[in-house]
Amino acid sequence: MTIQSTLYSFVNRWECDENDHLNVQFYFSRFEEADRQFRLMSGLSETIVGARRVRHVRYHKELRTGDLITVHSSVAFDGPHMLTVVHEMRDGATGVLAATALDGYEPSPNSAKSLRQRFKDFQTPMIAEAAPRGIKSGPSGVRASLPALLGQGAEICFRGTVMPRDVGPDGKADDQYALACCTDGVAHVWQRTPMNQAYLDENGFGRVAVEMKLSWSTPLKTGDAVVVATGFTGVSARTFSMRHHLFESRTSRLAATLDVVALPMDLSSRKSVELPETAHAAISKMLID
Repeated sequence: MTIQSTLYSFVNRWECDENDHLNVQFYFSRFEEADRQFRLMSGLSETIVGARRVRHVRYHKELRTGDLITVHSSVAFDGPHMLTVVHEMRDGATGVLAATALDGYEPSPNSAKSLRQRFKDFQTPMIAEAAPRGIKSGPSGVRASLPALLGQGAEICFRGTVMPRDVGPDGKADDQYALACCTDGVAHVWQRTPMNQAYLDENGFGRVAVEMKLSWSTPLKTGDAVVVATGFTGVSARTFSMRHHLFESRTSRLAATLDVVALPMDLSSRKSVELPETAHAAISKMLID
């Protein structure tokens, strides 16, 4: 049983956001490249295990300008999916766990024995830190329609176009593009709450995600126009959750959903803070199904 070294990288200043840490789209881009390398090493492919159903990411430590990045990857048969690929992202200087990604596949149940044999040299137990916490493991919102979402109270927060630079080697828009659409639009989602830009600036707070799950439904290609509609899905004392729905604009075809657990962070202490009561009450009234 071995875990594979699949990525060596570095945090560039231009990849950091207004919170002065690595933007989440670049965590996903690193996991995407690590996955390409792991597939090459292990022989894992869609022909063998089917299409990836979800990529479930948890953020454990901030990565900031100049930090070294390593990713190690393995197959875990004790994960939340029939076959789970685990990617462990660490600070390359300290070894501290920075983020984890679970790639979930659901091949035929009849293939379980043969898959264990095929990937025995790439198998390790799943680390506890990677387990889903605030978001369920399976795909979410895959039957959503744009009119129904808007009727429930979701609102559009982003419009854009898939450019050639957004497409991966397979000719499809990649994870980073989906994340970029949602992260560019998410400030407008927060603006719907009492935790708007003025509130954040006044208190020295930032907008932070601690857990995400990306589920692709249909591919996007170069030239496709897209729209993101987002609704709130839950709220607690320190966190709230939302679901972004990425549609192809011409036909309103659902391309992907991104579930997010978010919280406000004090930019001085770099620690989470409780939601103001007004925000908790406001979000509670805007929840979608």
